[in-house]
Amino acid sequence: MNGRRMLATAGRVLEQLRHDPRSIALMLIAPSLLVGLFAWLFSDQDGVFDRFGGAILALFPFIVMFLITSITTLRERRSGTLERLMTTPVGKADFILGYALAFGLMALLQAVVTVSFAVGVCGLDVDGPLWQLGLVAVVDALLGTALGLLASAYAATEFQAVQFMPLLVFPQIILGGLFMPRDQMPDVLHAISDWLPLSYAIDAIGAVAAGDPDGDVYGPLLVVAAFAVAALVLASLTLRRRTR
Repeated sequence: MNGRRMLATAGRVLEQLRHDPRSIALMLIAPSLLVGLFAWLFSDQDGVFDRFGGAILALFPFIVMFLITSITTLRERRSGTLERLMTTPVGKADFILGYALAFGLMALLQAVVTVSFAVGVCGLDVDGPLWQLGLVAVVDALLGTALGLLASAYAATEFQAVQFMPLLVFPQIILGGLFMPRDQMPDVLHAISDWLPLSYAIDAIGAVAAGDPDGDVYGPLLVVAAFAVAALVLASLTLRRRTR
C-alpha cells in the first residue's frame, strides 16, 4: 500500500462524486428524508420515535452507503477504469482504501446532516452526547461502504450488486434487534445475530440513546469497526480488474 496513491484514488473518487449530484443527494439527503418520514409516521405516538429513531440512524446510512459503494465500484470495473488503473503502480489495496477514504468522508458529512436533522428537526431525544451518536452513524456508514466494496468484487452487474442486499443487509436488519430485543429471540437466531455487525451498531446506538457508560458504546463500536476492516481486507484480496 502506498499512501500517496491511496490519496490520489480518494481524490479521483471525490472529484467524480462532485459531478454526480444524484449520488450526493442520495448519500446526504435521502437518509434525513427517511428519518423524517419515520418521525412523521409516529408523530402522534409519544416516545415511539425516541425509542426507534436511534436504530433508524444506524440503519439508513448503512443501506445507502452499501448501495452507492457497490454500484459505483462495479461501474468502475465494468467500464475498464480499474483495468487501466491496474496497469499503473496503483495496487488493489490502494484502490480499495482510496475508495474507503473517499466514501468515509462522505459518511462523515452524511452523519452530521442526518443526526442534526433527526435531533434538530425531528426532535429525537437522546441521553448521551450527540457526538457519540454521530460517531456510531459514521462507523455504521463505513461498514456499509466496506460491505459494498466486498459485494462489488463478486457481482457481475449493478443488478447483481443490489441482489446482495438479501444476503448481506436484510438478515442484519431482521436480526439486529430493531424489531425485537436480541435476548428475546430464539436461541439459534440470537446466536446468529451475534455474528452480524449491524447488531452491534444498534447496540451502540441504544447505549448512546440511554446515556449508558462509554464502555457500552465503544465495545460494540469496536466490533463494528473490526468487521469493516475485515471486509476491506477481503475486498482487496478478491477484487478483480474487470468483469467479463
